[in-house]
Amino acid sequence: MWPDTSGGSSPPTVRVLVVDDHQMFAASLAQALQAEPDLLVVGQGASIAEARDLMASTAPDVVLLDHRLPDGDGVGAIADLHAIRPSAKIVVLTATTSDRLLVAAMEAGAAGFIAKTQRLDDVIDGVRAAAQGESVVSAKLLTRLLPRLRRQSGGGRAELTEREREILDLLARGLSNADIAEQLTISVHTVRNHVANLSAKLGAHSKLEVLSIAVREGLVEGI
Repeated sequence: MWPDTSGGSSPPTVRVLVVDDHQMFAASLAQALQAEPDLLVVGQGASIAEARDLMASTAPDVVLLDHRLPDGDGVGAIADLHAIRPSAKIVVLTATTSDRLLVAAMEAGAAGFIAKTQRLDDVIDGVRAAAQGESVVSAKLLTRLLPRLRRQSGGGRAELTEREREILDLLARGLSNADIAEQLTISVHTVRNHVANLSAKLGAHSKLEVLSIAVREGLVEGI
């Protein structure tokens, strides 16, 4: 799932917003992220209200969002946060890995989820992956969650090209952009363009939301 960042030049700085009401956890996480040369913590919030304000004032590329906050449900706030900054990739921090919560996060437009029990290195890697447009979720977990997504009758309204459908099926298998590029013998840049087109056609903010909408509309085979 790790994106290809080769090319000889330094990767651009990723602006990160941390939203968590556990001060010690949030401070430790922010410190670890700030120590990375390509990551910049632009703010810390402890509530959904603060997240909204910081979203507008700090222009983050990636948001690490706790799913339980004093003034509401973090997953339920994703749509509002995307309305403020549509390009931001929102990764949900969770103390539980229940399928119900993770499916709700996918359907809300999250770029992925990280359990609070995971290593700091996993969080750092996840931030970088999200910034590159990758899904922050294992292929194994994705395979388990996709069949649990909501479906609707009369779906499939989006007109997709044969190549877009092919890439959509590979995304559903948990492949990264680099893996898809290798399998289809095309460039990673071309894959990213196809994913961007899929996002635009389906009105999605992340790869996971692309899959969520595609499953709902019956655009993915075998789910």
